[in-house]
Amino acid sequence: MTGDAFRALYEELRDRSPRAPDDRRGALGHLTHERVVAAAAEVRSGRTVSLAAPIETLPGPDNPEPARHRMIAPADGETGETGGDGLHFARDRFAMNVHGDADSHLDALCHVLFDGELYNGVPASSVTSQGAGALSVELVRDGIVGRGVLLDVPRLRGVPWLEPGDHVTAADLTAAEAAQGVRVLPGDLLFVRVGHRPRRQERGAWDAARARAGLHPAAVRFLADRQVAALGSDGNNDTAPSAVDGVGFPVHVLAVHAMGLHLMDYLQFEELTRACAREDRWSFLCVVAPLRLPSATGSPVNPIAVL
Repeated sequence: MTGDAFRALYEELRDRSPRAPDDRRGALGHLTHERVVAAAAEVRSGRTVSLAAPIETLPGPDNPEPARHRMIAPADGETGETGGDGLHFARDRFAMNVHGDADSHLDALCHVLFDGELYNGVPASSVTSQGAGALSVELVRDGIVGRGVLLDVPRLRGVPWLEPGDHVTAADLTAAEAAQGVRVLPGDLLFVRVGHRPRRQERGAWDAARARAGLHPAAVRFLADRQVAALGSDGNNDTAPSAVDGVGFPVHVLAVHAMGLHLMDYLQFEELTRACAREDRWSFLCVVAPLRLPSATGSPVNPIAVL
């Protein structure tokens, strides 16, 4: 896609996403109270499934800055097993790069700065070294709860995963709906499987910043057509190398910046895929509960599907 074609698509999607000048919720406006209530009817078996991968603490080709986990108590010999006080507490400390290429996380609407602005014209200067002064992850402090839909593109194509650099198109999403007997509705939380996790497990980690499967920028029109409230993938949502000249993360720009979509990157769908196949249904109640980080641009996240 040329730079000019991308600009035209950006303006089209921005103009198709009407919002008041002070809107800060973005596409979550599609997720009305009535649609949350309707999503509760998706619960049938009561089974719960995590859509997150375990947080990793070892470095790798796709994770040069892994999360750090350090035990701060008890110190060696202070567990009480050899006498002394009967009460002890185990305590630990975590630190992580939220927006890396390994751990499951949610992107807030302040994550993408484009042409000197955030979503809906908020000045990019509102994000400083002290944090985000607007559109932070605190906007979803009450969680994102709605009807989740999983579209499995490798299943559609008859392959275990999409190879790095491959694109998911709007035609793929429509065909996956038909093959799985499900339709994405306004206010849904859409999850698109590309098979990143099983490829990584079988072939080993690689530099996903340079090569990964994801959505083609033109496929974002599907999200606008269906009025999706949030988007998640087991990859980064964006393909690498980028499909657009001069824009490294076009899907992030279109989804977050133009449309106000919260994104979830590097989720894990293998258990959910098996559960959906067993129950022969690809929609479910989904509960997303980011951490309350008042000025953060994202959060580690553990979405829960309730079938």
